[in-house]
Amino acid sequence: MRRVYIETYGCQMNVADSELVASILRQEGYQILPTPEGAEVILLNTCAVREHAEERVIGRASQLSGLRAHTPNLTLGILGCMAQRLAETLPERAPFVDLVMGPDSYRRLPQLLADTAEETLLDVRLDREEDYLGIDPIRRQGVNAWVTIMRGCDKFCTFCIVPFVRGRERSVPADEILRQVRLLAAQGYREVTLLGQTVNSYSDGEVDFADLLRSVGQVEGIRRLRFTSPHPSDFTPQVIAALTEVPAICPGLHLPLQSGSDRQLELMRRGYTVAQYRDLVRRLRTALPGLALTTDLIAGFCGETETDFQQTLDLVGELRFDSAFMFKYSPREGTYAHKKMADDVPEALKTERLERLIGLQEGISRQINEGLVGRLAEVLVEGPSKRQQGDTRTYYGRSPQGKTVIFPHEAPANSLVQIRVQRATSHTLFGELSP
Repeated sequence: MRRVYIETYGCQMNVADSELVASILRQEGYQILPTPEGAEVILLNTCAVREHAEERVIGRASQLSGLRAHTPNLTLGILGCMAQRLAETLPERAPFVDLVMGPDSYRRLPQLLADTAEETLLDVRLDREEDYLGIDPIRRQGVNAWVTIMRGCDKFCTFCIVPFVRGRERSVPADEILRQVRLLAAQGYREVTLLGQTVNSYSDGEVDFADLLRSVGQVEGIRRLRFTSPHPSDFTPQVIAALTEVPAICPGLHLPLQSGSDRQLELMRRGYTVAQYRDLVRRLRTALPGLALTTDLIAGFCGETETDFQQTLDLVGELRFDSAFMFKYSPREGTYAHKKMADDVPEALKTERLERLIGLQEGISRQINEGLVGRLAEVLVEGPSKRQQGDTRTYYGRSPQGKTVIFPHEAPANSLVQIRVQRATSHTLFGELSP
């Protein structure tokens, strides 16, 4: 049995893909290790959304190549979105890497690992038919299971590299998704998260996203149902109706905004206006009382003026997101913005705007969380927390809204407990077990 270690960078899609890779390799007799020491194969599953992440992966690969001093036959591979994007330059930038493989090539991974070559082995073919049907991922330990329901993206936002590294949109048949969810319920999972780059555009030709939500929500044993990341333009009335009809759907949604300026949204090719986004938020909050809404925001996109940025600040202040992922714009080679648009906002100004945006959102997040003090939260326990209260060991889990809750009472993972919130920060709730 060859020993393999898999390290994951990036979004939940990458986590799900690593679980898929582990399953493919285990079927071929590989042993999956929790640490790189002793591994004969080390695979880094990567993200291409941010330049810093790519530099970090190359640095990490260089560090791990040092393990060849103890394991001379070590095979080092880079998988995923970064591998797809940098396939032509990676062998030169990282000559210590033996294998470069894109996200549609994982079925062929055992074959490539069996090959020997003096040059870096490449397999970055995009395949519009590949949906990894019939492969049951090896799940990470935890209470939530990721279920990939679609791959790729057809939106082609001007700043986004995803369609170029994950290919065009295709949906997994609904029967296969339901088979996976039923299996997860039988294994004891109480929570599942449906994954897709634009998850609410799902359609297998017969079943659309609203139908799928209703079907998954009826699987016995599944208490919580989440999905990420939806696209604002794909929230049909049917999908919103399903949110009100399926009790398992959690009142926590991630709804990427990117900018509060109509001019910027048009340059980004986001497919909606500020007015349309604002109306969608209203309809979602009506459908799901107590909804926690999170978002993505970009500071310093091409041509962003101070007026554009102020409109983003104003909209964030108006809509009051529970939290946000906030980034400075960095051009991704191959995107429309990289090829056709000037990256004309000075780096120092991007940083200054991002700091202002973070400051505003952190204050809003803290106010929202402090408003929960005194209330009860049903918490799905994940396990021991890294924090301690004096000499007392603490445990943590998540509320239906997806908020992290820490409490000083031992509780088994995957159990549901009622916690009375006693204090809050921008990111975390703290409480005591309620009798």
